[in-house]
Amino acid sequence: MDFNALEIAIKTWQDAKKDAFFIRETVFIQEQGVPAALEIDEYDPSAAHALAFEGAECVGTGRLVKLGVGEFQIGKMAVLARFRGRGIGKQILKKLVDLARTQGAIKIILHSQISAIPFYEKLGFQATGPGYDEAGITHRNMILVIAP
Repeated sequence: MDFNALEIAIKTWQDAKKDAFFIRETVFIQEQGVPAALEIDEYDPSAAHALAFEGAECVGTGRLVKLGVGEFQIGKMAVLARFRGRGIGKQILKKLVDLARTQGAIKIILHSQISAIPFYEKLGFQATGPGYDEAGITHRNMILVIAP
């Protein structure tokens, strides 16, 4: 199979909304049954959104939210089913971690679905605290502490 080169673009919500929502609607609402009302929230307008493109097609997304001085949260990570297993999520995550570092991150947190914990652990995140329900799916908090 001939794959196009992957490009990860960082965009504002205004510029990312159409592509990011398409991915999130497909993965979270249609595949996982997350209520549509929960998919767009108050953090989207101020977040930095990563969009993964293969050629002209957007195939994955994630976002970075600044919570406070040195503290960031990565979320809304999703890759279309037919593109999974090719390292696209890893590239999106790395791009968002690098962006947080350039903005002075000391700590990055995320809410991981239980099934995705091993994925985040491979990139240095550590699970912390008990599992909890978020949008009908069991999650755990994860943290990455950035060395100064």
